[in-house]
Amino acid sequence: MANVTDLQTKYSKLAQEYSKLRAQNQVLKKAVVDEQGNSSSVKEQLKQRDQSLRKQEQEMDSLSFRNQQLAKRVELLQEELAASEARGKKGKVIMGGGLLYINAYRCIWSLIMPTCPLQSRGDSPSQHGLQTQSVFNEDLQKKIEENERLHIQFYEADEQHKRQEAELRARLEKLEKDTEQHQAVVDGLTAKYVETIERLQSDKARLEVKAQTLEREAKECRMRTEDCQQQLRRCQSELNRQVKQSSSVIQEKVPFNDTKFSDYNSLNVPAHNRRHQLKARDVAGQALSFIQDLVAALLNFHSYTEQRVHIYPLDSSIEPISPLNQKFSHYLHENATYVRPLEESFVQLHQSITEDTVTVLETVVKLKNFADNFSSYTHFLQKILPYQLKSLEEECEAPLCTAALTAKNQELQSDIKRVTSVFEKLQNYINLLALPSVRQEAMPQTNTSAVFTQLAACLHSLHDAIKEMSKHYNQKAGIEQELPTVTQKLRTTTECLLGSLGSLTSVTGKIATFFSNNLDFFTSSGYSPRGSTAALNPMQAESMLANKKKAAAYIHTIKKARAQTVPYREALSNRRILTSSTESREGLTQQVQQSQEKIARLEQEKEHWLLEAQLGKVRLEKQNQRIAELEVQLAEALGGCPNSQTAVASTLAQNHEEAETELKATGKETTLCTSLVGMLCTTPTIEHVGDEESREQLIKTHYMARVGELTTQLQISDSKAVHFHSECRALAKRLTIAEKSRETLNEEVKLANQKVTSLQDELTTTKRSYEDQLSMMSDHLCSMNETLSKQREEIDTLKLGSKGNAKKNKGR
Repeated sequence: MANVTDLQTKYSKLAQEYSKLRAQNQVLKKAVVDEQGNSSSVKEQLKQRDQSLRKQEQEMDSLSFRNQQLAKRVELLQEELAASEARGKKGKVIMGGGLLYINAYRCIWSLIMPTCPLQSRGDSPSQHGLQTQSVFNEDLQKKIEENERLHIQFYEADEQHKRQEAELRARLEKLEKDTEQHQAVVDGLTAKYVETIERLQSDKARLEVKAQTLEREAKECRMRTEDCQQQLRRCQSELNRQVKQSSSVIQEKVPFNDTKFSDYNSLNVPAHNRRHQLKARDVAGQALSFIQDLVAALLNFHSYTEQRVHIYPLDSSIEPISPLNQKFSHYLHENATYVRPLEESFVQLHQSITEDTVTVLETVVKLKNFADNFSSYTHFLQKILPYQLKSLEEECEAPLCTAALTAKNQELQSDIKRVTSVFEKLQNYINLLALPSVRQEAMPQTNTSAVFTQLAACLHSLHDAIKEMSKHYNQKAGIEQELPTVTQKLRTTTECLLGSLGSLTSVTGKIATFFSNNLDFFTSSGYSPRGSTAALNPMQAESMLANKKKAAAYIHTIKKARAQTVPYREALSNRRILTSSTESREGLTQQVQQSQEKIARLEQEKEHWLLEAQLGKVRLEKQNQRIAELEVQLAEALGGCPNSQTAVASTLAQNHEEAETELKATGKETTLCTSLVGMLCTTPTIEHVGDEESREQLIKTHYMARVGELTTQLQISDSKAVHFHSECRALAKRLTIAEKSRETLNEEVKLANQKVTSLQDELTTTKRSYEDQLSMMSDHLCSMNETLSKQREEIDTLKLGSKGNAKKNKGR
């Protein structure tokens, strides 16, 4: 019974130890889970754990009193620990630490197990004790395996944490580089903004100065307006006085006022309106230019339409076209006979409107010719309309005609009908305006403004119709370009046709705008008796022109030419100025003549002395030659006998004396020779003829040299002129290029400003995003620091707990 009680006490102790170990295992699990987030202090923790493991090994060595296997295992563990320290790898160290923990548990189990068999041998325990021992063994084995698995997970988590840390550091470096680049961009933009701010401040100062000047001008304008208002009051009072005076004179002097009655007033002849005639002439000139453009556009349109009929849908150069298109092209070929008379008749109409005529609907006879020609052109359009529609239908029946092309042809048919109808309306309105020149009572005066208004609206509708037709032709041409059978000839013809339609659209738009702007002038009555709205009679127009001629002749006869006079004082001052100027002019002319004579004399003297110098050079050369000959003779004589030397010396002295006597004689008998070239002093010697010949040769060489110099100067000046001309042309080209580059640079500056604004927006957004990211990173670092501090505290608590457990084990 005592053995059983001892076993129970031992098993109770084992259970207590197992519970303690289980509690420690739970604590270790929590420590492993918490250590997954540890990144910065792993090495320090490993060192501390190694120290703790060494302490535990020492404690277990002291406890292993009789187990040799435990001693061997401890030695193996020490060797493994030394190998792991030599490798220096973090993962292996961690695994070594895990193995140390596992071996520690096995050592504890070996300490407990040897006692059990001994006591079981001596005390012979029961079957129940063996079963409980096996249960404890299995549970302890499972805990050891679980501990191994947890250490492996801890190692993997640590490796993953290192990789994440490396990735985050690389990302942080990249973000720092980006921030540096953005900071450089920000610095550049701030410098640019400082420059713009300075420029804007200077502009502001300049604008303030301008505002001050404008305020001064406004004050001056206010003062002027006050003066003008005072003058206006004075003028109004003066006009009121004159009106009262003239009304009293009219009441007293005029017995009968025929303007009160329309029947009597219609018999009065109106005054000639020169301003109205000039305006009519200007308006007719503008209309003539528009009509010429319209005629050119219509001729091009009909001609290119004829070319297109010969090309599409069948090419006349390859196979014959249909009879319908042949007839249509024949009619289109006659378009010039209908279009050209429009321009010719309007030119005659413009020539009939002069300053000395009366321009109203009743007197403009040439307008009827223009109306007839316009009617003939409208009939021509009506004649070709069915052929044009049938030609479009024939294009639709072509084998390669698509549905979209058919739809565009149908739209073009409706557009052509609309254009023809608008031309018919224009014909009717123009015929109505031409009727008063044939029959005065054909159209009342009150209907004229309505006809002009409807004509303006019809011109606008013509512009809209041609614009729609041009639009549909463009769409049709785009569809035809995609067809595989389109030739280059058809493409060029279509492009020309589209160009003529574009010009026709622009011309009709200009005509409609011109007519609308001058509608008030067309509807106003330029000529009518005062106080009456009746139309002008052609007889009144003739009498008006006759009265104008009579008035002009009368004014010409009474107008006398007034002699221009000058005040007496002004005439005296002018005379004094004139006399002083004539005297000074005469003195200056005399001085100029004297200076010119002096210059000519100096030039002659210069030429003379140049010739004298050249003659002196020739004489000097001759004397040098003679001296050289004498020296040669002297050398020959010296090579002979000494007597000959004395003879040579005597001959030299005689020659020298003879030369001196000759020079003296010639000095006394010098003569002065003059010619057109200059003056020359000569001496009557034996060699006089040779001197004259040398003089002529020298003159000739001198002038040839001068001519050569002048030709070289002329060539240099010509080359300089050519060079300057080429430089001027190059500068002109550079100027044009600089202007173009200035325009392009202005556009680039605008684009750069737009880019700067966009970059500013991007910069603000990037700043905000980086600030948000930095704030998030700082928050994350704070949280990481907190977790690290918590983990360190938990590790410290675990160390303290392990130390306490080790002491308890030692005490046991």
